[in-house]
Formats: sequence, C-alpha cells, structure tokens
Amino acid sequence: MLSPADLHALNDLALVARLIAEGAQAGLHPSRRRGAGLEFSQYRPYQPGDDLRRLDWRLAARSDRYYLRESDVDTRLTVRLLLDASASMNHPDAAGLTKLQYARLLLASLAYVAHRQGDAVGFSALHQAGLQSVPPSADASQLPRLYHALRQLSATGTFPAAGTVAPLLARRGASVTVVVGDLYDLSTADQPVTPLTQLLRQLRAAGGEVLVLHLLARNEYDLDYPTTAQLEDLETGQRLQFDATQRAAYQAQLQSWLRQTEQTVRGFGLYYHRLFTDEPPAQALRTVLRGPARASA
Repeated sequence: MLSPADLHALNDLALVARLIAEGAQAGLHPSRRRGAGLEFSQYRPYQPGDDLRRLDWRLAARSDRYYLRESDVDTRLTVRLLLDASASMNHPDAAGLTKLQYARLLLASLAYVAHRQGDAVGFSALHQAGLQSVPPSADASQLPRLYHALRQLSATGTFPAAGTVAPLLARRGASVTVVVGDLYDLSTADQPVTPLTQLLRQLRAAGGEVLVLHLLARNEYDLDYPTTAQLEDLETGQRLQFDATQRAAYQAQLQSWLRQTEQTVRGFGLYYHRLFTDEPPAQALRTVLRGPARASA
C-alpha cells in the first residue's frame, strides 16, 4: 500500500482517488452494523441479469448477500464535502506532507465513491477569503470539476466569519456532510462561540448526517522535534521557543484539548473521528464508510 506522501507524489488526483477507493474496498469485512457514513436508504436483493454497476460493494462486503441500490431519485443522497482551508492546514508532517495535501487525497476518494454510486457530490473550501464551492451534481463532468478545485486550492488566513458560510446551511433532504479540518478554531465549553462551532451546530440543525474528520499531523501530537525548536502559529505568525522540558506539559494540555474537542463535536450529535496524516488514506476512507452510529444530540 502506497504511503500518503507517495500518493501525493503521483500528482494525479483521478488515479489516486480510484486507488484509495479500491484499497478501502479490499479491506472491508462483513458486518451488519449500520451507522453514519455514505449509507443509502433503500436496497433490493441482486437478481440474475441485474446491472452489476449498480451493485453496492460496501454493503456486499459487510453482509453475506448482494444488494443493489434502488434507482429512484428519492433514494439518492447529496454528499457535501467541506474543508477547513485556513493556514494551519499547511503544517507538514515528518514526511513533508501537509494536512491540506492529505485532506485533498481523502476528499478526492470520497468524491469518487459517492459519484460512482450515483450521488450528487459537491465541495466547499472555507478560508479567510470566503467560501469557494463546487455545487453538488451527479453529472459525468462533476469529478473533473472537483479534482480541479482540489488541485487549485491553497490554505490561507483564518477560518471565515460566520456569515460567510450561510449558503451551506439551507435545509436539505437525504444528505451526508463531511467536514475535514484540524479543528483549531473550534471553541470548547469555557470559550466564546467561534464561527466553526456555530457552523457545526447549524449543520446538524439543517438535517442529514454530519461527519467531522479531525485531521492532525503526528508531529503535532507527539511534538517529536529536536531538543530545542522554534514553533510558529501559521495563522497568526506568533512564534515561541520549545525545549524538551516542556513536552510533558504540552502533552497534558493537548490530551485535554482533544477530549474537549471530541466531546464538543459529539455533543452536537455529530460523528467524530480523528485521523493522522501518516495513516493510509484507504484506511481512513474505510473508517468513514463504516463509521459508527452518530452520537445522540
């Protein structure tokens, strides 16, 4: 299995998305558990002569029978992919892969899976300049449009103001919204409400399933830098000196923040999963497709 850095080096999102999706498919095992993820509302058993292109390979891999998704328009999902494209996503891991580059691989593969299953899929990037969007569509040209938007995207500035994301909050029917970011802009219980916190709360109220993928680099988690290092906040430019004596205190604060962040997201009734940029994207995709049930609101 290619590493995330190797997949990024291929510089071909269409190819990479297919490779990741095929890798995720190969790793699925039978399971009858259903929960948040790119799930569909109606199926019927496979019958000889049916079009195999309509076979739901995820459900087949998780059960002992083959099912086809019904072709009625009412059973189709709208899949919305939202990316935090603030400057902190430019942080590189030990292999030099940034969180933005990893998110690009993961979102391309999610778009590929949704599109192959006939769903309308769209993409929005959120950064200081505003909202950059590709509206949801299921037509044949949608994947090239999404791949182009992902390739051209750069991470800049801070998370946008709350009013900027209003177009994302329209009431919707059967839908799955996937939010990918490092969640540094999320406020916890003792902090003022931030635009990201408000967005997650409002997305839940708008209906449909909402999956939040919390993306970190391993060196952010372990702080495995040399004995002394200068650390910089990529959004504010603030710098501070780090030495090994501070590692224990950093780890304690980090673990506390991670617990509060997960509790906040789940407290909104949303699905939460933490990912690292050294994790194979196929494994991450598999986790999303087989995600556990959404927490109670």
